[in-house]
Amino acid sequence: MKFTVQCLFVVVVTCSIGLTQDVSYFRHDHGVAKGNHSLPDDFEKDAKQLWRTPLDKGHSTPCVCGDSIFLTTFQAEEKELATVAVDRATGRIKWKQTVPTKTLEAFHVTGSPATATPACNGSQVFSFFGSYGLLCYDLDGKLLWERRMGPFQDEFGACSSPILVDNKVILNEDHDLDSFIIAIDPLTGETIWKVPREDATRSYSTPVVLERNGKKEILVAGSLQLSAYDPATGNKRWWFNGLSRILDSTPVIQDGVVYIASWTPGGDSSDRIAMEPFSGALEKYDTNEDKMISKEELPTGGPVLDRFFRIDLNQNGKLEEDEWNRHLAVFERAQNVAVAIEPGTSGELTSRFVKWTVTRGLPTVPSSVVHEGVMTMVKDSGIVTLVDVATGQILHQGRAEGRGNYYSSLVAGDGKVFMTSESGVMTIFKAGREWKILSSHDFGERMMATPVISNGVIFIRTEEALYSFAK
Repeated sequence: MKFTVQCLFVVVVTCSIGLTQDVSYFRHDHGVAKGNHSLPDDFEKDAKQLWRTPLDKGHSTPCVCGDSIFLTTFQAEEKELATVAVDRATGRIKWKQTVPTKTLEAFHVTGSPATATPACNGSQVFSFFGSYGLLCYDLDGKLLWERRMGPFQDEFGACSSPILVDNKVILNEDHDLDSFIIAIDPLTGETIWKVPREDATRSYSTPVVLERNGKKEILVAGSLQLSAYDPATGNKRWWFNGLSRILDSTPVIQDGVVYIASWTPGGDSSDRIAMEPFSGALEKYDTNEDKMISKEELPTGGPVLDRFFRIDLNQNGKLEEDEWNRHLAVFERAQNVAVAIEPGTSGELTSRFVKWTVTRGLPTVPSSVVHEGVMTMVKDSGIVTLVDVATGQILHQGRAEGRGNYYSSLVAGDGKVFMTSESGVMTIFKAGREWKILSSHDFGERMMATPVISNGVIFIRTEEALYSFAK
């Protein structure tokens, strides 16, 4: 009996250590569940709700780490931002720590200032708010350090989430001015390296980690370009030009190939947004002849007036030649595309590194998922596109049960793909080349966060609550 108890104690301690050493951050698994756990085919027939915990609103995805789930929340009336820890097994709220911010960042009407997903290394939790900066807590909610940043010059807010690489906290912030990628010491909050991204304009994609030949690279999908950075130094190793002018989705890596789908209005060959040369714009619009163009001088409904804030970098209410030319080049170079890229080693990648491209069915915000040889994308209105990852052939286009807009990224596991609409409808598809909708379920609550699958449990965050389901 003594031997049995001791063995049980060893097993329990080992499992506990295994849990607390988990590393978790947004899309660290590229949206594909690990293991062979069974997952529901139908939330109304073979899914069991383990618990439901009401939460304040927020768009951050659950960060499942050890025996806890970490999220960020926002109370509009109190203008309160907070990090919350939830017990993974019971749904009980363990702790809540508010952010002492006085200035709330501007954000898109459909967005939230609590959008970035926390990261956890098994002993520390890292939360980021564009209104305040990066905060580090221990697992009991004690504040260990904070790093002030923001608000940034970007009326849509800050959405990119921190990730963890080689004992560093990596954060990428692409905005209208002073874009950068930074590596921070998780123990002290001090800068290890910081690299300006001078050519980057606003984008909201979270970096991913590419591992090959025993080395790691940080991949950042930004405006027009996918870039690879050395985690040790921040040096830019290689890059690929040919993406959309704003990036919301996060790349997916499988078997060493990088898949990224990006779409922004005005980047299609049949419907491009363009700006005339500055000299021609002065002749057209500069009525006071001050060699600059003010908002009052621009025609209503034009592409420049609608984007005046982001083009007016010095915020003086007038567009000068360098500001105009910067955005003119962005519009000229923008490419709406889904692309499969073989990673390079140094410098700009040529077309020979591109396996295939697709220009139909592209998502605006949701990250796609690659599972069982197929890349699945969803765009607004619930239009789903299946692409053969080997050839780039479009296998099928159809429609999910949930209509309207899509913001949540796609997740997959157990031969299924799960996608959720903003209106709260989850559609479950059979993964692979065959088009088959298994079921749909209407939660009746707005959904912006991405579901997370962990050890056979699906954690779903709506605007009202956090759910835990199993088959």
